Amino acid sequence: MQTLANWDGGPGPWILFFPLIWAAVVIGVVTVLRRTARRGRGGPWRPVDAGRPAGDAPLAVLGRRFASGEIDEDEYWRRLSVLEEQFGHAGKGGAA
Repeated sequence: MQTLANWDGGPGPWILFFPLIWAAVVIGVVTVLRRTARRGRGGPWRPVDAGRPAGDAPLAVLGRRFASGEIDEDEYWRRLSVLEEQFGHAGKGGAA
């Protein structure tokens, strides 16, 4: 009677699955580490601009201040024109 461990006197074709299993384990570990690094817990793998919150752009701050009532409409337009002169068109400067 043939068994998996002894196929024609050798280890059998199932021995080829061991390298595939190890490759799957290594690929899984690498995938988990890369996903963890992308979430900002990876130290040197973080993107350069990850320290700056997305809503911190000058135009976004100006819009929030106007929406919360800190500045009036005239002040908003005056500051917006200065930001557009400094950063170019509003689309380049960040939000809006």
